Amino acid sequence: MSGGYVRLEGTVGVIGAEKHPHAARRLAEALPSVQWAGLRPGESFNGPTVTLRRDASRPEGAFAIRVNDGATPTVEVAGGPFSGVIYGVEELVQKQAAPDAVGVSLPVGTIEQAPGLAYRTFWNWDHSTNWDVEQIGVQEIGVMNPYGKPAAGFLADFKRCVDFMSQNRIAAVTIFGFFRESHGGVETAQELCRYANERGVRIMPGVAINAYGGVYWEGDHPYNLATWLRKHPELAAEMERPAGFQLQDLGFQLYFPKGDYALRGCPSRPENQAWMEEGIAWLAETCEIGGINIEAGDYGVCGCALCRARRAERDDATKREGYAESWSHADMADFYPRLYKAALAKRPDAWIYSEIQWDNLLDAEGQQPLRALPEGGIYQHTLNRSYWNRVQKEMTRQYAEALPTKTNVFRCQFCCQWNGDERTERYFFNGRDFAEMAQKAHEVGFNGLTVWGEPSSFETNTELSYLAFARFTWDPTLTWDAFVREDLAHRLGGVNAAARHLALPTRLDHNRLLDRAELARIRAESLDAARHPNDAISRRWLWLANRAARREFNQATTLPD
Repeated sequence: MSGGYVRLEGTVGVIGAEKHPHAARRLAEALPSVQWAGLRPGESFNGPTVTLRRDASRPEGAFAIRVNDGATPTVEVAGGPFSGVIYGVEELVQKQAAPDAVGVSLPVGTIEQAPGLAYRTFWNWDHSTNWDVEQIGVQEIGVMNPYGKPAAGFLADFKRCVDFMSQNRIAAVTIFGFFRESHGGVETAQELCRYANERGVRIMPGVAINAYGGVYWEGDHPYNLATWLRKHPELAAEMERPAGFQLQDLGFQLYFPKGDYALRGCPSRPENQAWMEEGIAWLAETCEIGGINIEAGDYGVCGCALCRARRAERDDATKREGYAESWSHADMADFYPRLYKAALAKRPDAWIYSEIQWDNLLDAEGQQPLRALPEGGIYQHTLNRSYWNRVQKEMTRQYAEALPTKTNVFRCQFCCQWNGDERTERYFFNGRDFAEMAQKAHEVGFNGLTVWGEPSSFETNTELSYLAFARFTWDPTLTWDAFVREDLAHRLGGVNAAARHLALPTRLDHNRLLDRAELARIRAESLDAARHPNDAISRRWLWLANRAARREFNQATTLPD
């Protein structure tokens, strides 16, 4: 050891590998110049050691790394429940370790970190999650879609997604379409949960109250809504209007096909209420889930006499226009506590997200029915871009503290396929938006942020946007310059190269038509930067060159109006 560093060379013992197998695996994968030897409890070992230890006194995900420089160096990674040890090891291998051909150098001392926002979540549909970029059947938008990929596609996509999340401290992923016969049903869902739990990622199936297929999205299953209503047609909802919605921030009309996916059950019928509760309990017992994302369903409400009477005193009829016709706060107030209790009875440590739906966060009066919701729930407020602009300017900590819900998160319903022109913002560079949302959440005392996590990190804009989401939700006090310097520069060829790589996609993102000469300049500059000897850096610049070339081709072949 010299200059405040210790050296690990030869064989290094790993204490706690049997309890933290993925953390031990990451040490071996990332630092292969050392021979890592898992030690059995009580086994004697004379060389340097790394101890992996759970520390229940720390918040979930928090960790401490202690590097000691005695006669025999020791390293300890102590982490909070579920993910802390994994996050600590990722900090060690990604940022602290300096490997070479014969060993690893580590700085002596202690590093302690904890998440600034506790709830850092992706939100995905099964059919439009595309992390295995070689698959057939790719889809990019929709809410009532069949699954078009081979059966193995579900795990191929989501295991890649989970790997990225684990390495970047993204805590959980909501999955709508979690159960579907066409991608393996219960067995596949259980396999994904096992894989994710080992890597410190919470799987949170998406469930809608008597909508979106119920607990089991698609298949001949007792907790699939279409199956249930075929047996009990008298329990179907009397929809006030055809299923569907439109978004003012999206530049084209959405299409909602009729069929099983559009069915709704009447939320006032006791049989449906009991069926949903039983389904939630079955879900929590059957799969090792990390939580559940529950919503009221957002494509219309039942207008039967029972529902109108039950909601009459709580849902203001004068507000029933626009988005307000798509859901009911009274339905949330009547269902969420019951389902929350059923889930926690089976999985006491589960995160139970309850969706408060879109663009209503600043309507304090309209949210009064929600005062009945349980205090331990996590309440998710979804924002389209226009409404986010209002929230960013108008919302204060004082207002947030007065909300009827106490643990709250933002959900970003832009920076994705659900807003923008016909291109949408799915593949834009969205990192600055994610950073600003994380900082606003921290400013007003919110506890987390949810963003769409469907496109693969192969898309460079997407990868860098996800990194911004991960870093700013972990540390909302981070500055943009520090993020570029610490997290982007080494991925793009230096600080100046990173700044340029952010500037060029911005031109492409925010200008639907560009002069062909400018597109050619962007392509040429990107190709020049792609000559970098580092393969990963080269790939990121090649992606940008290809994006400019696609635009050139598309503009050259666009048909006249």
